Amino acid sequence: MGFTEDIAKLSERVRNRAEQVVGEEATKMALIVPFLSTLGYDVYDPSEVKPEYIADFAIKKAGQFEKVDYAIAINGSIVMLVEAKARGQKAEAHDGQLSRYFNGLITTKVAIVTNGVEYRFFTDLRDKNVMDKEPFFTFNILEYDTKDIENLKLFHRDNFDVASINQYAEEMVYVKGMTQLVGHLLRSPSEEFIRFLVAELGKVAPNYQIQGKITNKVIEKFKPIVKKSIQGSLVELMTRSLSQEIIQLSEVANTEEVEELDALEANDTKVTEESKIITTEEELKAFDKIRSIVTTSKNYHHDVYYKDTESYFSINLGKANWWFLRFYLSSSKKTFIARLSLEEAKYLAPEFTIQEVPSSASEVISKITISSVDDLDKLSQIIIKAYEAEASKHSLQKV
Repeated sequence: MGFTEDIAKLSERVRNRAEQVVGEEATKMALIVPFLSTLGYDVYDPSEVKPEYIADFAIKKAGQFEKVDYAIAINGSIVMLVEAKARGQKAEAHDGQLSRYFNGLITTKVAIVTNGVEYRFFTDLRDKNVMDKEPFFTFNILEYDTKDIENLKLFHRDNFDVASINQYAEEMVYVKGMTQLVGHLLRSPSEEFIRFLVAELGKVAPNYQIQGKITNKVIEKFKPIVKKSIQGSLVELMTRSLSQEIIQLSEVANTEEVEELDALEANDTKVTEESKIITTEEELKAFDKIRSIVTTSKNYHHDVYYKDTESYFSINLGKANWWFLRFYLSSSKKTFIARLSLEEAKYLAPEFTIQEVPSSASEVISKITISSVDDLDKLSQIIIKAYEAEASKHSLQKV
């Protein structure tokens, strides 16, 4: 099961259990610990996930040392701190305890405050080794999108890299700031912005160049014009974007309809174009290997089929558009496409050349280069992963 599926499964569990979780301790055990486990950390290893962590510089208050709920270590170095709040409370740091730990542990670059539903991620963008007051990323286990999942992957144990997280955090903060600035300018253009646009207008359209200085009178004249222009531009951009999305959805729907019809007609008389297609021995050998490999899946046990076209040779789960592998086996170059992200594919087969392939359906797929179909024996993990992901997508029955 992939990371996206793991998070979806956890989200469903949290949705079903949340109302029954009362108090901080219950929140930790029922909601937060499973989340840390999904991020790849061994919650049963006290050297990796350190509960009730007390640093040697901890301040003593009312006879007890300050502590953080969890310190997360990778290879012996503490990289993340987690402060837990009871489910239902706001996920906010209150007493500065978390920031003191963050500031005192040099290797720590991420602090999380969570109530088991919302996770707020902090770092030290403003001042090095000083925890920022505002989070750079917020993840809600019950309300998230594809982009949130991609961002969350940065904090997975297998991906954790301080430089990448810092770069991402910086980008998020600047994008947020720029978005607010642009939004304000579009709603209420400043005199400086109007002056800039009027000056630029003369460069792109000399016939409309303003003679002399751009005075306050000129600014007042152009203020309503700029507002109308902004509104017109936004409407045009939205219309163009929506039209493009409709076209893409139409293309995808048409493609899937054609593929389904092809699959239904596969056992009938073939059309003239299909009669020209020759399924090679190499393609059949690849299919036999795939069929043998997927039988070793511990989660699904479904028959696989192939569809040969003039462009590619695909393996599917009974419907042509339920494909999980597509082969391109020419004499000079042999590759296949798997419905897996580049990150997943590279992790499962680091010794092979793998590239990300753009898809018109906003789908993440990867291309793997092989020397011959015999290489498929070495790529069984990718094959099973792609097979199980497709089966899961269509809610096929598990073993």
